[in-house]
Amino acid sequence: MNNKILVTGGAGYIGSHICKALSNRGFLPVTYDNLSKGHEWAVKWGPLITGDLHDTEKLCDAILTHQPKAVMHFAASIEVGESVEDPSAYYYNNVAGSLNLVRCMITTGCLNIVFSSTAATYGVPETRLISENHPQMPINPYGMSKLMVERIITDCNEPNGIRHMFLRYFNACGADFENEIGEAHTPESHLIPIVMQAAGGQREKLFIFGDDYDTPDGTCLRDYIHVEDLASAHILALESLLAGAPSNAYNLGTGTGYSVQEIILAAENVTGRAIQRDVHSRRAGDPPILVASSAKARQELGWKPTKSLDEILASAWKWHCKQNNI
Repeated sequence: MNNKILVTGGAGYIGSHICKALSNRGFLPVTYDNLSKGHEWAVKWGPLITGDLHDTEKLCDAILTHQPKAVMHFAASIEVGESVEDPSAYYYNNVAGSLNLVRCMITTGCLNIVFSSTAATYGVPETRLISENHPQMPINPYGMSKLMVERIITDCNEPNGIRHMFLRYFNACGADFENEIGEAHTPESHLIPIVMQAAGGQREKLFIFGDDYDTPDGTCLRDYIHVEDLASAHILALESLLAGAPSNAYNLGTGTGYSVQEIILAAENVTGRAIQRDVHSRRAGDPPILVASSAKARQELGWKPTKSLDEILASAWKWHCKQNNI
């Protein structure tokens, strides 16, 4: 029986954790990645095809050769600030690349996709908790690029038979508890690994971008979800799709927000180290608060996050120590 799943971006941070979860669930992940941001060492649970989403021939050949049951699509540029500075690169990579993937899927008859979307499609929240029916009004090119891909896939549902699950997640973080894989971006731009670098001495201090937001301590408030909790939701969404469930969209978060200052204080407690920080001006494109309502995923997929903030930070610190021989 063919149990293959094509995972675009499977050599990246989230994609590699999904591949491990797929393998543990009895699937064979086939990674398709151009390795521009991902790492060959992170591909441990199935074959790697080194290729770009814009390479139509190679992408279609990968699907025809492996005949996957579905595509799980993670390959994308993901930095909000970078998207503000270079929007065209984000539309080319995220939108044009994804469109080519969808066209290859239609051509080859592989019609199931789980798409890695983002809370950034919602823009500035109008409610304390963001549900799936919240208006999608992105305030940066990254969020807009992901929303455009959602629209492309949705529009291809009825005429072409593309069935989908959109998973809009908030701040993925932490590392595999077996310490096999974790975040390894160059340069690093995510808060928790940057905090770990400051704790471990790999950077002198970290910068807080804005302490004048309308939040309890003035710093941005975010919903932090452990990457293994995220992976379990992807497996449940995939299995639901393969079982014939209708196309759908789900938020993935904990429902609890932590400020930048709270993350730093908690990290100091977990690592036992002081963390130096400086406050800089706000970054363009950053909403003050992003916290998820994941009630729909809990009710319909039977999913719930289980990892606490301290567990997230402890796993990130363990991975950081391994990578830096601390």
